[in-house]
Amino acid sequence: MTTDDLDRLERERRDADTAYNSALTTLDRVVNETHGRPLAREDFDRLATSLILLLQKITALVETKDRALAADARAGVARIDTAHEMIAELRTQVGVMRRAVRSLEAPAAAGVAAAPPSAAVPADAVYVAFEDEFRGSDAAIAARLRQYLPLFAGASDVVDIGCGRGEFLAALNDAGVRARGVDANGEMAAVARGRGLDVVHGDALAFVEGLPPESIGGAIATQVVEHLEPAYLLRLIDALARALRPNAPIVLETINPACWLAFFSSYLRDFTHVRPLHPETLQYLLRAHGFTRVVLQYSAPVPEHMKMKTVDLPADLLSSTDPLAVEVSRIAHTLNANAVILNNLMFTHLDYAAVGYRD
Repeated sequence: MTTDDLDRLERERRDADTAYNSALTTLDRVVNETHGRPLAREDFDRLATSLILLLQKITALVETKDRALAADARAGVARIDTAHEMIAELRTQVGVMRRAVRSLEAPAAAGVAAAPPSAAVPADAVYVAFEDEFRGSDAAIAARLRQYLPLFAGASDVVDIGCGRGEFLAALNDAGVRARGVDANGEMAAVARGRGLDVVHGDALAFVEGLPPESIGGAIATQVVEHLEPAYLLRLIDALARALRPNAPIVLETINPACWLAFFSSYLRDFTHVRPLHPETLQYLLRAHGFTRVVLQYSAPVPEHMKMKTVDLPADLLSSTDPLAVEVSRIAHTLNANAVILNNLMFTHLDYAAVGYRD
C-alpha cells in the first residue's frame, strides 16, 4: 500500500470521527431539549432521527478504523517480510565471506604464503557457503550419514570420494576405521583437513586411478555422482572396481530424481549438478562393472505433513445405501487413490544409495 493510500485512509478516518462527534452532539442536544416534559410525536421523531444518524456515523467510523488497522497490519507484515529478506541476504553474504576468510587463513596456518588479496570471492568458498546454507550443518549431515557406518564395520583403508567437509570421514575415524578422502573443492578439502582428517585436494578419478589394485577396503561417495559427466562416472566406477579388495563395500548416494519433490527442489537448486541418476540406472551401472549384491537403500523420507492427504469418511456413510452417500463414497475413494499415486511419485524419499560389493 502506497503512502497516498495511507494518507487517504487517515483522512477518511478523521472525517468519520468528525461526523460521529457531530451526530453525538446533535443527539445530546435533542435529549436535553426534551428532558423533563412529556414527549410529543415530534419529539419522538427528532430522537429517532438523531439516534439513527448516530448509528450510521458509528458504523462509518468503525469501518474506517477497520480499514486503517488492516492497512497498518499489512504495512507491518510488509516491513517484517522486508526485514526477513534483508536477514536472508546478510546471512548468505556473511556465510560466503566467512568461508572466504577461512580460505585465506588456511595457507597461513600451514606456513604457506597466502595469495595476494583479490576483490573476487573464491568460487570454492562460494560453493562451500552454498552447502552450509542449503545442505545442512556438519552435525545434521554427520547424523544422516551414520546409517552407512555398519557397512564399513571391520574395514580399513576406506576412501571417501568427494568427502566435502569430512562428516563421514570423522564418523569413520570415531568408529576406529582408517579412512582418507579426496575432494575437488579446495575450500572443502581445507575444512576437512582443519578437522584433522586425511584429505587431499584433487580430482577424484585421478586419485582412484593412482591407487594400487585391491588396495582399499571400501569406497563411498555421497551426493557426488550427480555432479559427474556420464563418461567420467563410468571411468570412476571402473577404477573403483579395480582398486577395491574382494568383498569390499561401495556406497554411491545421490538425490532421488524418482521423487519429484527431490528433483524439483534439491536437485535443481544446486547449480553444479550435471544430471540426475535414476535409482535403477545407478544399480545397473554397479552390476555392469562386476559388483554383486547391489541393493538400493532409500533415506530422507518426505515428512508426512508435506504429503497429499486422504479423505476419511465415517463408517455409517460408507455402509449407507443412500444414492448420495454412495456417490460421496465413490468420489472419496477416487480422491484417495489419486493421492496415493501422487504421493508415490512426488513424496517418497529424497535420497537413495546404491550399495554393492566387489566380486
